[in-house]
Amino acid sequence: MLSRLKNLNSIQFTFILALYYVCVFNIPFFNIVKHGIDKQANVNMLFIATIPFFLVFILSFLFSLFSIKYIAKPFFIGLTILSSCVFFAELQYGVIFDYGMIENMVQTNQAEAATYLNWVSIANLVITGGIPALLIYKVNITYKPFTKELLHKVLFMLAMLSGVLLIAAFYYENYLAFGRNNSLIKRSIIPTYFIGSTVKFVNLNYLQSPLEYKQLGLDAHNSSQKKKPNLVVLLVGETARAMNYSYYGYDKPTNSHTQKHDLVVFNDTRSCGTATAVSLPCMFSRMGRENYDERRAKAQDGAIDVLKHAGIQLQWLDNDSGCKGVCQHVENIVIDHNNNSKWCNGESCYDEVLVDELVARLGQIKLEDTLIVLHLIGSHGPTYYQRYPESHRKFVPDCQRSDIQNCSKQELLNTYDNTILYTDYIVSLVVDKLKQQETRFDTAMLYLSDHGESLGESGMYLHGAPYAFAPKEQTHIPFLGWFSEDFATQNNLDLGCLNKYAKSGGFSHDNLFDSLLGLLNVTSDVYRQSTDIFARCRK
Repeated sequence: MLSRLKNLNSIQFTFILALYYVCVFNIPFFNIVKHGIDKQANVNMLFIATIPFFLVFILSFLFSLFSIKYIAKPFFIGLTILSSCVFFAELQYGVIFDYGMIENMVQTNQAEAATYLNWVSIANLVITGGIPALLIYKVNITYKPFTKELLHKVLFMLAMLSGVLLIAAFYYENYLAFGRNNSLIKRSIIPTYFIGSTVKFVNLNYLQSPLEYKQLGLDAHNSSQKKKPNLVVLLVGETARAMNYSYYGYDKPTNSHTQKHDLVVFNDTRSCGTATAVSLPCMFSRMGRENYDERRAKAQDGAIDVLKHAGIQLQWLDNDSGCKGVCQHVENIVIDHNNNSKWCNGESCYDEVLVDELVARLGQIKLEDTLIVLHLIGSHGPTYYQRYPESHRKFVPDCQRSDIQNCSKQELLNTYDNTILYTDYIVSLVVDKLKQQETRFDTAMLYLSDHGESLGESGMYLHGAPYAFAPKEQTHIPFLGWFSEDFATQNNLDLGCLNKYAKSGGFSHDNLFDSLLGLLNVTSDVYRQSTDIFARCRK
């Protein structure tokens, strides 16, 4: 059949390809259009009827720019394969491929990327990407002599542009209002939006000259006069959302392991981003979410660097995808998935591997004020079932697969809740280990997640939604603390006051920078008492 494909001239090829993109790859776009129609009264249905035509005209115009001999086939084969992957992620998980998601993809390691492969995603790639790419390769695209080809292309592009202008002449106000009320629409168009996001990422990260590095807090010093040094362990969680914590009212016992430790529970805490690539560097930066700029953040010191300037002993232990540059100037290790058969399988490790590493480090560190960061893999999806061992599989039936959209709601919640319960177990183990160090150190623990996770609410899965309209499932995170009696006493910290203040809520990643400095008694010009959550409860 493929051998009998008719010849197509470049105009026919371009138009048919645009039709395919609109009718197949832009199904998620039309789902969002439908949602906009459903929530809006008195929609002009004639305007709605013009939307597919408008999209065909736009894509035909843009595709014509690349329908050039020797360029068309390789370009559109590659674009179709990429668009197939984006289409699947948008359709199945509700993922939007903005700048942050492109950044997150680039920083994803091989093991993490492999978790998204399953028979459903592979079948989609073959059917919507592979077969069309093969047809593009096989079809015989005919081109006229250069002058005639150029003339026909210009006339075709003018015709497509005329169609766009004609629709705009009648329905410009409708498009403006509908787009304003449904901000996801333009972000869901395939392939224009993900290409634009990719171009922006490449431009900012590879084409622009790097900024001059700026050191912060060079005046930082440790003002502590205590006999015993402080030891603080900060656990940075992965993909944990507050609404599945029993501490925040969830109806399942997902925090049963830490109940014995009387943790301080900080209410209503929000993340700096909805993906690790944004949240992790942002939460340690001086900027705060409203002013965060990735390029500037990479070119200046963060909280870890300021603590180093103050002489704090620092270590970063990572079981996730790395520290995203946050720990580049201090001692850090990323757990090798092949070197620990007890907790690792060659592709990933359970977070208990970090507890073992922590115990080993505690036996080696100097008797100095110390911060150790444990970066957990926590609840990283979509293979949630790989984040907890069989002995911690409490909530069943769970979802033992990566195509989570094909699990029942209860199975998906159970497997995710198992990850939360297992993380709670890790937190409990860390506190136990810190209690064993109380003859040497005054000890404390902080735990907070980098961002949350969608589990099918409003048709969205995973995370990475643009922050402006990200659901609370992706932005509301757990934030917990534990402080030994000696730590509280010797650091003049009123735990009764802190527990009361923690219940008031209104916290965010923006508090971490100053709270770490304050907790470790670091004085510096870059320290702001107003965002140190412990400042108001110091005696």
